[in-house]
Amino acid sequence: MAGKVFFSVSMSLDGFVAPEPVPVENELFSPDRQDDPDVRRWTAQWMELQQWIFPQRFFRENLGLGEGGEEGVDNDIARETFERTGASVMGRRMFDLGEQSWPEDAPFHTPVFVVTHDRRDPWERLGGTTFHFVTDGIEKALDGAREAAGDRDVRIAGGGTTILQYLNAGLVDEFSVTVSPVLFGAGTRLFDGVDASRIALEPVRSAPSSRVTHLTYAVRAR
Repeated sequence: MAGKVFFSVSMSLDGFVAPEPVPVENELFSPDRQDDPDVRRWTAQWMELQQWIFPQRFFRENLGLGEGGEEGVDNDIARETFERTGASVMGRRMFDLGEQSWPEDAPFHTPVFVVTHDRRDPWERLGGTTFHFVTDGIEKALDGAREAAGDRDVRIAGGGTTILQYLNAGLVDEFSVTVSPVLFGAGTRLFDGVDASRIALEPVRSAPSSRVTHLTYAVRAR
C-alpha cells in the first residue's frame, strides 16, 4: 500500500517559511560571503526560525553532532518525520542552496527527486542519499519518489514554491506546520498563491511545546 504525500515546515508567526530570497548565483553559503551583511541577516533569521530543532537529540544524532540533546514533543516529532519518509521531492532552488551547505553525508538518507529544467546524472552521497534530477514535471518527480518510497511516505521537502505547486495540484495528503515565535515581516510566504477554492483542511493534531507549536492537517478536496 502506498504511503502518504506530505510536507513539514517551520513557519514564522506571520506566515513565512524563509527570509527574503537571496539569488542562488550569489552563492549564499560560500565561505567568502559569510561576512556579507545580507548573508548574515538571512542566516540569522533562518537560524531563529529553526531554533527549535537544533537542541533535539534526534537532530544531533542524525547529523553526527554527538550524544545528548533534548527529548520531548519536539524531539519525537523530528524523529517521526524522518522515520516516516521513504523518499523526498524538492525544487531546484532548494537543491542549489543545499548543495552549497549540506555535508557530504547529506541529511536525507533516502532518494531525493529534484524538479528541474536541467538534465544531470544522479548524484550519490554518503548515508543512502541519492539525488535524481527530473525534467518532466512535478508529477513525474512524485511518481519516482513514490516508487522509491514503497509503503513509506513521500515528503515534499521544499521550497515554498514547490510545496505550493503540489498543494494546488491536489497531490498533498497531509502537512505539518511548526509555528515559531518569530516575525519576519517579509520573505517567502507558505500559502501565497494557494488555490483556496479547491482545498479544505481537517485538523489532525496540535502539539505545543515550550519552544513552538506543531500543527498537522489532512488535505481534502473542497
